[in-house]
Amino acid sequence: MSSKQQNAAHQRSASFEDVWQKRTSLVKQEMAAASAASDAKTARLKALRLEKEQQDAAAAAAAPPRATKGKR
Repeated sequence: MSSKQQNAAHQRSASFEDVWQKRTSLVKQEMAAASAASDAKTARLKALRLEKEQQDAAAAAAAPPRATKGKR
């Protein structure tokens, strides 16, 4: 192999490696964005659930207790 062929092969290899690294970093960024969106959604739903539980507890405390029937 001549020096030109070795240079060309080395450049192609480096080019493929650059493309691979760019693609990998793009995928990592997309995964991080999706994870952040999921975390935000989970936090929002948890806050809504806790608020509803608090409202239900307040409503249960304000409501009169249910009368229980005696033994038959």
